[in-house]
Amino acid sequence: MQRLFRSGPFWFIVACFAFAAMWVMIRYAARHLHSFEIVFFRNLLGLMFLLPMLLGTPGLIRRDRLRIHLGRATSGFVATMGTFYAVANAPLADVLAINYTAPLFGTIGAVLMLGEVIRVRRVVALAIGFAGMLLVLRPGSVPLSAGIVAAIISAVATGYSIVAMRSLVGVDDSRAVAAWTFILTTLPSLAVALFVWTMPPFAVWPLLAGIGAMAAVGQLTLSRAFSLSEASAVLPLDFVRFGLITAAGVLLFGERYDWLTLAGGALILGSTIYLAVREAQVRRAARS
Repeated sequence: MQRLFRSGPFWFIVACFAFAAMWVMIRYAARHLHSFEIVFFRNLLGLMFLLPMLLGTPGLIRRDRLRIHLGRATSGFVATMGTFYAVANAPLADVLAINYTAPLFGTIGAVLMLGEVIRVRRVVALAIGFAGMLLVLRPGSVPLSAGIVAAIISAVATGYSIVAMRSLVGVDDSRAVAAWTFILTTLPSLAVALFVWTMPPFAVWPLLAGIGAMAAVGQLTLSRAFSLSEASAVLPLDFVRFGLITAAGVLLFGERYDWLTLAGGALILGSTIYLAVREAQVRRAARS
């Protein structure tokens, strides 16, 4: 059992289940509340779930890398707002497929902003990934709804957030990386939520508590997975999340997906896995 708890893939699969459960609860809660208000409760209640850990671990939260945490929290805030709105207003499998393009956007950002050099094989992987997104979106034949636009914005923001997380977990405690996300985004999400505020009905509170709990568990386990294993070792397991969320869309919400949407999602996921594997190979070669 101790060996299992030191396994990055194990914690990544736990994160897949946590995030899938959170998406289902978001869809149900969005029947009563605006998605921006749900984001606030996600942050507030998630922080409350982490509070015992923070109080029981003095020195866990350090301010010497606050600027990096702030950058990641800002992109994470935009990504979360976009994701929650998309989950509430667009087919779940479509949103997830678009969400999978985040590492593709992160690779492009590294090239444009950091001057990173990429070779032909990674360029081909990028092209395949974005071809998959075109299969999902099918411009001109599938309506470009506000939910889909929000999913695209979320993917771009998540691309930066992933890069920032990878730069943090190797230095900072993975629990601190997760906690800073909630600490820095709770008040900004409240400011946005006030514009659409309504008092949550009593029956919605268990859903909000569940969303906060699953957000905290997902962030902690995702950070833990990346701290124990390279992305190339865990990202292939993200098909678990794809299967869970697609099944939830069909069984719980009556959504229907054609083979182009599923094929596009598979292409996107495959290209992101290849990019992660290739990045790991390059790093190992550089170290040797």
